[in-house]
Amino acid sequence: MNDVMSLLETLHRPRLLMEAARHGAALYRRETQLRRILGETALPGPRQAAMQLVCLEQGHEEARMAGLAAYSPARHLDVLIALISEARTILAETHDRESEDGATLRAV
Repeated sequence: MNDVMSLLETLHRPRLLMEAARHGAALYRRETQLRRILGETALPGPRQAAMQLVCLEQGHEEARMAGLAAYSPARHLDVLIALISEARTILAETHDRESEDGATLRAV
């Protein structure tokens, strides 16, 4: 988890792109969007998906920075939306796990 989260903390993308991705994350539907982005029928767990999305996002960012005609802001945004949403899922799972561990310790 730390690898994904530290990679996300170091992302520096245009403000407008990140704001649009944060707003889009509210409408994210994992089953349809992640399957479409990754092109897989069986969806990986949030951590594996996030690592795949990081690799895809880096490719989009390189294309954006190089000014390639094949660069698609819409596809880049889709990947960022999925990446933010998967990161939120990872954080929620971690928080839930820590809460459960604390409740177990208090019960003992």
